[in-house]
Amino acid sequence: MDTILLPDKYADKLDGVLGCYDRLIVTGNLPELCYAKGMTSYLYRQGIRIFDYTAFAQPLRETLRTQAEELAQANGITIEFIRKKDFRKEDRIQALLAQRGGQPGLVHIFSALEPCPSYQPWHDKTTHQTYLKTASGKCLHYYFYFMDAELGLCYLRVPTWCPFRLQFYCNGHAWLAHQLRAQGIAFQMCDNAFMHIDDYAAANRLAAQLDVKQLHAKLDEFARRYCPVVATLNLSYQWNIWQAEYATDLVFKQAVDLQAFYPHLLETLIHAVKPADIATFLGKKLHGNYQGELGSRFNVRRQGTRIKHQMGPASLKMYDKFQQILRIETTVNDVTFFRQYRQVHHRDGTTTTQWAPMPKTLYSLPALQELLDAANHRYLKFISDIATPEVGVTALAALTQTQTEGQHRYKGFNLLADAEATLFRVLLRGEFSISGFTNKALRALLPNQTSAQISRLLRRLRVHHLVKKVGQRYKYYLTELGRQVATMTLKLRELHVIPALAHPETA
Repeated sequence: MDTILLPDKYADKLDGVLGCYDRLIVTGNLPELCYAKGMTSYLYRQGIRIFDYTAFAQPLRETLRTQAEELAQANGITIEFIRKKDFRKEDRIQALLAQRGGQPGLVHIFSALEPCPSYQPWHDKTTHQTYLKTASGKCLHYYFYFMDAELGLCYLRVPTWCPFRLQFYCNGHAWLAHQLRAQGIAFQMCDNAFMHIDDYAAANRLAAQLDVKQLHAKLDEFARRYCPVVATLNLSYQWNIWQAEYATDLVFKQAVDLQAFYPHLLETLIHAVKPADIATFLGKKLHGNYQGELGSRFNVRRQGTRIKHQMGPASLKMYDKFQQILRIETTVNDVTFFRQYRQVHHRDGTTTTQWAPMPKTLYSLPALQELLDAANHRYLKFISDIATPEVGVTALAALTQTQTEGQHRYKGFNLLADAEATLFRVLLRGEFSISGFTNKALRALLPNQTSAQISRLLRRLRVHHLVKKVGQRYKYYLTELGRQVATMTLKLRELHVIPALAHPETA
């Protein structure tokens, strides 16, 4: 029995399904200046003494300050200095946009004293070498918020001290809105979500065609406009992905249709998702020596009620945006978390094609989009098993009855028995979804069973169509029916039967 995915189950209640980048944060580094040795070499090439580093950087800071003041004056803006730690720049910007409208141009400029990387002149008395060492401090940062004709609302964060590491933000949904307008496709949008699109198929095709070269050109243009020292230094920025979010939205026509099952879905996921499952969603295999952050959290936010699953620098969350959109969103703060089959350049000048961590470069966006979309769809498949109330109902009678194959009889499954629950909990382990399981693997997790007993148990599972064998190998996977039955069994025991029996007076 194949899983009925939520978009198919609720097809008549859905306005459409959309996959698109959401938040994108990109950093810009000047490769020659972004590390101490590079900055040292740059000063030597320019004929500047190392201990004149501050004198070299000071005029550049004044250039940035002057540029910010001129831009503010030209646009009738007063630069707003942020003193409070809990100040929300986004709320202030939305209030200004409500007054000025969404036409292209500079919206506002914030300034704030924030930490920044820097360098310190140093003379080594042992080696008699003079160079720069990495240091940390604080400097004034400018946040230029502006509306771009194609990218919508963006900001560029510009520090006023060397090495001038930039941070840029845009939203993929705003970019897609521009593409839809250009194609003459009508839509309704609220915040960073589409409430309706006339042609979802066309919208998904456009969302998959993000032009990275065009984005790169725009980033260079923004850097020249808001950080003019790049021209003074005669250098160019290298742009890297710092954070990326990819959202899959199931847009319901009416909020009541989503809310009919969403609370039940959340309640089940809180108990059903295990650490190994989180790794599987993200295309990983959980190893026993994994030391990173791993777990799930539930909270209520302004956007909706959310459950979030975290694994190191990547997370996968689901929430009911505006109570009408079921949004599944994968976020990554370090793209090297994912691996990619690509060409690798080695230090000896040779190249090989192999699996390697994904590069942070801006040009990884198309490949990253595929990986994040796949993570969302693995999660969608998982919740589709849970969210469908009738999962396994039609097969329940057959599961509980004895089946005969050849001369052997194989008893049915008692879904409330501890032994069956233990078995299903083992079979649902995340690593088995990726690599399957063997007799030996099950013996390690079911120590009270002998090899012969496990063999008969596997045969019993196969007769009831709960597991399938892979080719000629002695390796097995849960079938779709098997996953549905195991999920339903654990949900029934852990969320209904056991709590009710623990408090019979409230049952």
